Amino acid sequence: MIDWILRFFKGALIGTGFILPGISGGALAAIFGFYQRIISFIAHITKDFIKNVLFFIPVGLGALFGMFLLARPLSFFLENYEAQVIWGFIGCIIGTLPSLWKEAGKEGRATRHYIILILTALIGFGLLFAAKMFLEASIPLNFITWIFAGFLIAGGILIPGMSPSNFLVYFGMYKPMVDAFKTMNLLVLVPLFFGAAVCLFSLSTLADMLLRKIYAGLFHFVVGIVIASTLMIIPLNYNYLSGGAVFCIITMIAGAAVGFWMSKLDEKYKV
Repeated sequence: MIDWILRFFKGALIGTGFILPGISGGALAAIFGFYQRIISFIAHITKDFIKNVLFFIPVGLGALFGMFLLARPLSFFLENYEAQVIWGFIGCIIGTLPSLWKEAGKEGRATRHYIILILTALIGFGLLFAAKMFLEASIPLNFITWIFAGFLIAGGILIPGMSPSNFLVYFGMYKPMVDAFKTMNLLVLVPLFFGAAVCLFSLSTLADMLLRKIYAGLFHFVVGIVIASTLMIIPLNYNYLSGGAVFCIITMIAGAAVGFWMSKLDEKYKV
């Protein structure tokens, strides 16, 4: 029972990583020792099926609990203190970058990996900036785009360190998604979970292969994407001469502390 509760609690923390920008559900799964087993289970689903299902039931229930528990307070703060909340998210990203950098170099780091990171960051930022300049509005919110959002969220499981919510903030989908969790809006949640399932079952074998073949290259690519997407979510239309700017700094520092603390859980709790 204690082990079941512990897996539920870890699942709840992983669930928060699915909806909090700057925190990766996949990274948390790796921290708590579930990542390799999740990828192996999905990539080879018929192997030890019953045993794996029983193992992951409390993890899955905990993840759902974490996502729905956070939805209401997140919706409130985004409605009333959007800039401060986003700076808190950016702080979380800054806090986890040292851990992500260490993870990227776990199997060695060569010149080509620095090139991959720099080119990814520059090209990624350029593409996102161009899209922001030439696309006059956020992408439409419909069944197809919510499937896409679910696909992105599941990508954060397959690639530890990637925070899909950064992209959802950029596309203007993040707050509607949080509101959907708060109100149990099935018109959003059904395609969201469907997209996540499609991503996991279609790409898990590929992710398993890439992590075995080009681990360092893939993770340096991820670091570049994280840097580019983080720069793009910086709130530029906020009046930083107002008193609220102080709270932006405070939430960024607090977010960095939380992100750093979460990354340190790797050494303490990884099983």
